[in-house]
Amino acid sequence: MFRRVTTKVLILLSVMYCITYIDRVNVSTASVQFGAEFGLSHTQIGFVFSAFAYPYLLIQVFGGWLGDRFGPRRTLTVCALAWAGATILTGFATGLMSMVFARLLLGLGEGATFPTATRALSNWMVPERRGFAQGITHAASRIGNAVAPPLVTWLMISTNWRGSFFIVGAASMMWAVAWAWYFRDNPREHNKISEEEASKLPSYVGNKTRTPVPWGALMRRMLPVTVVYFCYGWVLWIFLSWIPQYFQHSQHMQLGKSALFASGVFFAGVLGDWLGGEVTDFLLRRTGNLRIARNTMVAVCMLLTLVSLAPILLIHNISVPIAALALSFGFFFNEMTIGPMWSVPMDIAPKHAGTAAGIMNMGSAGAAIVSPVVGGMIIDATGNWNLPFVVSMILMLLGTGLAFVMRPDRQLKEAPEPAAASGAARFG
Repeated sequence: MFRRVTTKVLILLSVMYCITYIDRVNVSTASVQFGAEFGLSHTQIGFVFSAFAYPYLLIQVFGGWLGDRFGPRRTLTVCALAWAGATILTGFATGLMSMVFARLLLGLGEGATFPTATRALSNWMVPERRGFAQGITHAASRIGNAVAPPLVTWLMISTNWRGSFFIVGAASMMWAVAWAWYFRDNPREHNKISEEEASKLPSYVGNKTRTPVPWGALMRRMLPVTVVYFCYGWVLWIFLSWIPQYFQHSQHMQLGKSALFASGVFFAGVLGDWLGGEVTDFLLRRTGNLRIARNTMVAVCMLLTLVSLAPILLIHNISVPIAALALSFGFFFNEMTIGPMWSVPMDIAPKHAGTAAGIMNMGSAGAAIVSPVVGGMIIDATGNWNLPFVVSMILMLLGTGLAFVMRPDRQLKEAPEPAAASGAARFG
């Protein structure tokens, strides 16, 4: 299996997902030091967390279109160089505004990454394994979540919080070089792929296709998907932003120990991403029904997320083991929705998978703007680190209901190609 070029491409994309999330969430751990150095409140730190998401939200659809138009090879190379530079720049911050500026640049660089990676997977993965591919790549991102707290803590102890950003930014630069060297947009143009391996892949959809994007129809089809993904994203960003400090402040742990507990919660997400991809593929193979494999699975997992988080609110003076288990199960079930959710854009619009994925990911990006700030405001106003999970539970209930509105079983009808483009294709 590891000799296959498709496997190596999947590994390369998984490494990217891991690095991007280390670059995103390293501020959660580093905030213990830079927050004190700059004299920031929890609300201001929450704003630093969310600053990444403003350009990340705005670039989603355009970034997905860039991936469709210019191909994943060029698009992801440029994106990686941009987010690597932004990470390094974060290490030079001198206060709130310079920290926010660096985070804005990071969001701009990472905005097109996941939609473009989805476009790459649509050409490099057979439909029956797309859930697995999305699950594995997002599991790698949760490995980034899990290793970031102890990794950044270790780098901060070895150097300082600035040095942690310099080192992680350099790793991002190295990935950009590896991607540009190894990847090809068309699998059949890769000099290492065998005829047998290439024959199993779907027909290549070229990057420079002149098929117009049916924007109105695509937006309508993706709207319920985007809202459901917002519900998922709210829980995700509450966890990514505040879990490291939750154990430190609510459970009165030292920095190193709180980082280990945060990593334990995030590793539960790794298992959830992997298992979610396997389960959605299994359900599709077993039933042949996309609504069961996608809609029903997402609804059940969101409901289980709600149930898992309930002890945080219902048990007074909750102990560390129970809190850790509740948060771990909550993150596990929330992440199980990733495989089916990221397969939906490829189910609905395979020729515009990058654009459709960008529309969907606007939901999570929007949640990334709002939830860290709201969480920080609630903590500043009440001093209660459990209350931010109340809104999470409400949104999980909303997502459970809306999951059944998605229609992955109805592929989007493509608009006809312009006559001029068709003629050029015939006589070119």
